[in-house]
Amino acid sequence: MFGYSEDQIAQFGLTFGVSAFMLYMVFIILQLARESKAGKFGTFVLLLGLGVGLIGFAAKGLIKFFLAGVVE
Repeated sequence: MFGYSEDQIAQFGLTFGVSAFMLYMVFIILQLARESKAGKFGTFVLLLGLGVGLIGFAAKGLIKFFLAGVVE
């Protein structure tokens, strides 16, 4: 499609699509904190508790990136 292989389209979607979804999830967490009037500490707890999965996903990508240069 448009000169791109299925693998290239999937990689693009995974990279930018998931990144955009993660930014949207941060927006949702901040919106939740604002609507619940959580305050500074409450917002920190929400970001910590709900954002750990996002941080783990991003860390996995970075670890794979750095290990790819060592392994291959």
